[in-house]
Formats: sequence, C-alpha cells, structure tokens
Amino acid sequence: MGLINVNSFVAGQWVPSDDSGRRIANAVTGDPLGLAGRAGLDTQVLLDHARLKGGPALRAMTFHERAKMLKALALELSKHKDELYRLSHTTGATTPDARIDVDGGITTMLVYASKGRREMPDGHVYIDGETEVLSRGGTFVGQHVATPLKGVAVHINAFNFPVWGMLEKLSPALLAGMPAIVKPATATCHVTEQCFRRIIASGILPEGAVQLVTGGLGDLLDRLDYQDVIGFTGSAATALKLRSNPRLIENSVRFVAEQDSLNASVLGPDATPESPEFDILVKEAVREITAKAGQKCTAIRRIIVPEAMLGPVGDAIADRLSRIRIGDPALETTRMGALASADQKADVLDKARRIASECRTLTGDPDRFEIDGADRDRGAFLPPMLFVCDDPDSAEVVHSTEAFGPVSTLMPYRNVDQAARLMNRGRGSLVASVITHDPEVARTLVLETGAAHGRIYVNNRDSAGEATGHGSPLPHMLHGGPGRAGGGEELGGIRGVLHYMQRTAVQGSPDILSSITGTWTKGASKPKSAAHPFTRTFDELSIGDTIEAGPRAVTLEDIEHFAHFTGDTFYAHMDEEAARANPFFPGRIAHGYLLLSFAAGLFVEPSPGPVLANTGLDGLRFMKPVSPGDAISVALTVKRKTRRTEDYGEVRWHVAVVNQNGEDVAEYELHTMNAYAA
Repeated sequence: MGLINVNSFVAGQWVPSDDSGRRIANAVTGDPLGLAGRAGLDTQVLLDHARLKGGPALRAMTFHERAKMLKALALELSKHKDELYRLSHTTGATTPDARIDVDGGITTMLVYASKGRREMPDGHVYIDGETEVLSRGGTFVGQHVATPLKGVAVHINAFNFPVWGMLEKLSPALLAGMPAIVKPATATCHVTEQCFRRIIASGILPEGAVQLVTGGLGDLLDRLDYQDVIGFTGSAATALKLRSNPRLIENSVRFVAEQDSLNASVLGPDATPESPEFDILVKEAVREITAKAGQKCTAIRRIIVPEAMLGPVGDAIADRLSRIRIGDPALETTRMGALASADQKADVLDKARRIASECRTLTGDPDRFEIDGADRDRGAFLPPMLFVCDDPDSAEVVHSTEAFGPVSTLMPYRNVDQAARLMNRGRGSLVASVITHDPEVARTLVLETGAAHGRIYVNNRDSAGEATGHGSPLPHMLHGGPGRAGGGEELGGIRGVLHYMQRTAVQGSPDILSSITGTWTKGASKPKSAAHPFTRTFDELSIGDTIEAGPRAVTLEDIEHFAHFTGDTFYAHMDEEAARANPFFPGRIAHGYLLLSFAAGLFVEPSPGPVLANTGLDGLRFMKPVSPGDAISVALTVKRKTRRTEDYGEVRWHVAVVNQNGEDVAEYELHTMNAYAA
C-alpha cells in the first residue's frame, strides 16, 4: 500500500493534506502509512457552509424524512463493510474488532432511523411531555417543545472507533436536523475518511450536512457560539483543555464529553467456581481485555471479586489470556492485534508500570511474548496484562490510572458494602457490571453505585444467552457517565437527539399550541363535518376533525349481561352493598370496558372504508364511575397524523367520554391505520 493522503471535505470539496500534516504509521509494521491535515484551514468557510447550507436543508425536512435518509445511508454503507474491515487492519484491528466498529456504527444508524420513525412526529416540532394546564378554564396552557439548534455540531472523535465513533454521533445530530463537522483522531483517520467518502458519494445527504477535517481544527472552536454543540470523545486531559476555551465558556456552548474511565466488573458473593456466574465473569473479562487490544472506553479495568474467589478467578482469566494468539490482524488465527500506534503503546506501558508499583503481575510480560506474522518490535503490539491488587483499600493508582490497552487489575472484597466502595473509587465511569444471581446483591449495588456510573450491566445465567456484553454501548441506552467519565450522555435513544435541540416552554391558547405542534391540544377547536371521519382517507382528515355521538343510556341489565358474558363479576358491578362500602363508588357501577365498548359503538362507522385497522389505545383513564341509569356521550377527535408506509398512515384520535351532566367519565387515545387517497 502506498502512502495515503488523507483529505478533508470542506464546503463540498475534497481538500488534500500538505507537508505540514500529521504523519500516520501502520500499527502492524510501523511503516509510514499516510499524511493528514494542512496548514491555513479556513474554519469560517466550514462553519458558514454548515450554518447557511446544511442547516436550512436539514431543518426543511421532517423528522421522518431525516429518519428515512439515515436508513438509506446505513444501507448504502453496508455495501462497503469489507473494504473498511481490510483498511482497519492497518490500525491493528482484527476483522472481529473491525466488525465491532463498522457494523456497530451502521447498526446504530439503523436504530436511530427506526426510532425516528416510531418515536418522533412526522413534522418539525418534537413534543416533550404532556400539556400543562395553566388556567382554571383551560384557555391558557403550556407545552414543552424541542426544535433544532441553528448552529453546527462539531464532533471530535477518538482513535479507537474510527467508524462507530463518527456514525454514533452523526445519527442523532442529523435526525435532530443539525449539520456536523467531523474531526477524527489522526492515528486512524484514514479509515474514517474512507467511510466518509462513501457517505458523500452516495448523494443521500443534502449539501453541507456533513464535513470532514483531518489533522487539526485550527481556530474553529474560537468561532463557535451558543447555537453550536461539541461532541467529544477522548482523554480527560484533552476534554479539560477544550472545555476551558474562553469562547466556549463565554457563549455557553454545549459540550458533551465521553472520557476515559476506570470501569469495574463485580462478581457477586453468591458465585462459586462451579456456578455459571463464575464463567460469565471470566469470559466477559477476557473479552474486554483483548477486544480492540483493550482500547475501548468501556473495557473492564478493575475486576472485583470475593476474597475466596481471588485465586480461582485469577487462574481462570490468566489461563485464557495465555492462549490468546497475538499477531497480524489480517490473519484468521489472530485473536488480538496491535494497538493503534507506537505512541499509544508507549503510553500503555507507562501506565502499566504505575499500576505495577502497587500490584503484583499475574500474567503478561511486555518484554517476552510471541506474535504471529509480524515484527513484535516494529509493530505496536503488547500482550494481555493482568495485575492483582491484594489491598485495594489502601491502593491509589489502580483507582486513578487507566492503561488504555490490554490491561486489567484483579482485586478482592470482603462484603458487598466494600465492593460498592471499590466500584465508586473510580470517581465516575461509563459502565460497571455486576455478575450475580442474587437479586438483593444486584439491588444493593445499583442503589449504592448508580450515582457513580452511566450504565450498570447486570448479567447471570438467566440472561447470559442474550446479553450484549459489558463493553457494548447500545444506541437504545445512555452512553456516558459522571465525574471522570466526562459528565455527558450520548445515545440513549431519542435522548441523544435532544442534545442537538433546544427545549422551549411555549404558552398560549389550545388553538395556538395545536397549530405550533401539529397535534390537537385538549380545549382546541373541534370542527365538525357532515362526513363521518371514518369515511375519510388519511389525506382528507384534518387535525381537530371531530364526531360527537350519544347519548347512550347504561342500564342494570347492560351491566349484568356484560359481567356474565365476559366473566368479570367483580363485586363493584354485582353487589350493591359491597359497592356502597367502597368510598370510590355510589353503589353498583358499570365496567370501564363496557363504557369503552359502548363508546366504540357510538362513534364507529360499520361500512367498509379507509379505516384499515384499530391498532391499540394509549393513556386510558377512568375519571368518574357510571351508575345504572346514567347516559354517556362520546367525542372522537383527530389528534395526530403520521405517514407510515406507501399505502397507509397512522391516525391518533382523542376519545372523550362524558356523562349526562357533561362530566368526564373516561379518556384515551385511539390508534387506527387509514388508507391514503387513491
């Protein structure tokens, strides 16, 4: 392979690196690999292109249009996985390591595409929470909404995941409607650039939606303002330096940081060498020490086990580590490749020496180990190293120093309280795992350590077959943590999207809020039409369209028939004396589901039409009991419309049931699938 000139992508143009760029070496051979970056980068051009081109184009799209865009992009990138795997070998990553990176990034994008379609509206305003009634008569109400920020997301990514690191940040940002500037770490930026080239070549994203800067960012951070966001992954030292930028402080620029952390895994006191939990912990520990050569921000750095298990666990892990084949990551027999660079290897060795100052070495000698198909001294190779800290209470280094490589420390605990204290000694981490079959142990450790961890992964014999692993951040769940871990939160489903949006409290009349949100608000106008709503197609329905029907008397015979027909003979429906003794009831009352059935009978249109299916209901509440002799009426209102497929869309209806006095009896949201106009 010749030297790679790693380009930047600025204002729609590929810009080559120049001689001032940073050098990249092949992690396996140590040979020069490429050049990244250039002097005199005009950062204002980057920002203007994102703010004036990318931002408006993305914000013009609805959430669902952006979600479809993400899906199309993920499917396109899936066609190019093999070339990214091969290129990743130059970073020391094995093919399984590369799959974690590449497939993980693509899967994250697909998850966000799916969540965008299922959990966000087919519009431009995201509704956050329920409507707040701010006046006695309900004519003045409030609603929290979120809209996209009008700046740019600057993503500063780490070297260990050149593809996932980019895609996991891009997915929520683009779904929110915010353009991004991607700054990958130099050591592995050639892999990021190759993936980025496929993104641009696809033509799926609008102009200005994404740009790429390799090498340095120049003075870009000095030009950010309150509408911009920084998403950072890397060391605590670098995060502190960036956070301290006076411009960022002055303009309150959002800074979402995911930093290094001393993640822990705890084996519960219920485990024995013969228990499934013992094997689970050993397998998890070995995987986290060796996957990506330990270069994972979620890797297990501290293994905390009962005193009696220290020897058995140590022997079991050491035995498995001794059988790990280290070598050229392109070889199928290689289980662990090289670190990302010679500098990274030197840093890990330095940190390992510090850890060794208060620990004993159980396995792994960096001066004596074998590798396959490569030169140990030229490449950035290290063996898996496991230390034992016999007195973790008095130790300091193991709770404050992270060797970002194939290094972990085993330590004993006397009781669960001490285990919790040791977990918290990391001063904030991305993830902790608890391997136990005892629910009380799990509960105690979550309560005692939850405040110090972004994620707690509990695994045992019941979940092991499907558990995703201690070190696997999932797009559905938060990735981040307090304290040392950076204090930020990424991913977490739609929570990750909201980092790129502004939450605003909007106050006004129900009609005003309905207009702003595209969702009918209780108390807003309810226009009535001559045609039954169920006879109108998805396209013909308008927000607020309403049908009112009733009254329908409820008799004692109705109640008894429903009770015997369904088998629901609960005393409140059948026993007058017992019902009166209940402070909630005036006597025998109608079944709540009988009222729902009557309501459906009042508003349904029986003839075939555009309503294809009733798919469920949400938010059912019963507010006032209905007695024999009462009469109910119903109002069915179009609350929200969402296009789902090429053939039909979802209509959400607000259903309100009242009695003869106009008092609220029941309320819920009905979902139907309606055909489009022919």
